[in-house]
Amino acid sequence: MSEDWAAVAKAINQRVNELGWRQRELAERSHVSQAIVREIQHHTVERRRSPRTLESLSTTLGWHPQHLDSVLHGRRPPEADEPITNPTDSLWSRLDGFEQRLNDITDRLDDLKSDLSTVIEHVRDRR
Repeated sequence: MSEDWAAVAKAINQRVNELGWRQRELAERSHVSQAIVREIQHHTVERRRSPRTLESLSTTLGWHPQHLDSVLHGRRPPEADEPITNPTDSLWSRLDGFEQRLNDITDRLDDLKSDLSTVIEHVRDRR
C-alpha cells in the first residue's frame, strides 16, 4: 500500500492555518520534536514514522487519533467520535512513543553531560 506524505503535509498545514498556530506550537502541544514536525509539514523527508507521532499530531489538531494515518494510506479519515479500530495498534504506538521520549531524554542528558564537562574544564583552567 502506498503512502501519501504530501497529503499528510497538506492536511496538517491546512489545519494549522485554520487554528492560527505556528510550527513550534504544534510541536510543543503534540510532544513531537519540531524537527519531525518540520519534516512532515514541508514533506522534506519520507520515512517510516512511529504510529504515535501521527496519532499525537492528529489528536492535537482536534482529529480522531487515526486521522493522519488514514490520510497517509488514502482512506477516509474517521470522525472524531468514532472508536479506534485496533486497540493493539494504539498500545504499540504508545510504546513507540515512550521509546522515542526515552531516546530524547538520553540525548538531552548526553548534551548536559558534555556541557557540564566544558564548564568544569573552564573552571579548572581559571584556577
